[in-house]
Amino acid sequence: MLDTQIVTGIRPCELTKSQVAREFMALIDHGARIRPSGRARARPSLLLSLGYVPRHRLRLFDTTYYLADLRYDEDARFFVAYVLLGGEAARQRQIFPRYFYKDASLVWRSASHFARSESENWIGKGDLKRVRENGGVALYSAEETTNLPLEIQPALDLISRKADRVRRDLRALGLVLRQAPDRRIEPYQDFSAPRRTAASDPRNLIHHGERVGWFARRNDPGSLRFARGYEPDFARGILEVTHSGSRLYGGEIRKFRILSRNQKIQYQFVAAPKQIWIVPPQALTIEISSYGVRTIDVCADEDLFVPGFEYHYLDDSEEPPRLYSQIPEGFAGDISEVDPSRADASPWLERLPVIREFRRAIGFPRAPLSQATARLRVSG
Repeated sequence: MLDTQIVTGIRPCELTKSQVAREFMALIDHGARIRPSGRARARPSLLLSLGYVPRHRLRLFDTTYYLADLRYDEDARFFVAYVLLGGEAARQRQIFPRYFYKDASLVWRSASHFARSESENWIGKGDLKRVRENGGVALYSAEETTNLPLEIQPALDLISRKADRVRRDLRALGLVLRQAPDRRIEPYQDFSAPRRTAASDPRNLIHHGERVGWFARRNDPGSLRFARGYEPDFARGILEVTHSGSRLYGGEIRKFRILSRNQKIQYQFVAAPKQIWIVPPQALTIEISSYGVRTIDVCADEDLFVPGFEYHYLDDSEEPPRLYSQIPEGFAGDISEVDPSRADASPWLERLPVIREFRRAIGFPRAPLSQATARLRVSG
């Protein structure tokens, strides 16, 4: 059975960038091996000679995260990160380069693989989940399986915010991660095997592997239900509040990490000037995989975790053009002025009882309604 631990205050180490680099190089000099999954696996030292030398260090439980300076590509801002595991894995002296990026829900993730060709360009989002639809079962990426631990998210935000010069970089992804065939959304064994091992012990499963949050009625945000004890504890469970900023969301961002009432899982509520949303909850287990993520999940209905702005656009690559939306049907608000492929999800979010309870608990006033949201409220 995996151990659990509640920690707060994870921050970057106080070493200078040069000191972090020297510490990392000392590990290499003493026999530690860099193990990329991408093109650099034939010559791992290439990563260092190309400038991906660690400049920052974090530590969570017995796992150490080394980060090169922040960069950006066509899709996201990212770090080339190096994961050094503790425990039994530490004796193997292996260091795993990974690609840590920030997605539009303002969560830092560790990509599992990627595809890039004339017709495809996407980042692998972890393990697969089975979804019943149209009388059958379909496989989709369980994006939350790539979310980095909530405990280190503030530190990643802080390092990102302090970056003074961010370089454009289109080669890092292919150097550190494995390129998959266009149609392969499934991750490779180095991502999925540790998860299978952890889940094979029933004692590790959160709520016996059942959902901790669901909707009693489809497309009805007011029908949200939680399993007893797994509700966010707004009265006694707020662990920490951190601050950052976002151009997409129009200003200051506050992130609240909150325990469930039974102290079995943790949530993150993200409060932007106009929206509040919930990041998928995580376990409190201390086992971390070579991708820097937890090996145990928390199951819940994905419609509980719609971000403030979510994909909602007309896909004109199909004939005839088709509306593509990840916002529950009928609840899309105004189109983002920053990213026209995304719409405001407030019409859905503000009808979630847990969001209303959060606003009351922390005294966070509701932003003025957009015209689209106001129309939905009147019609609803």
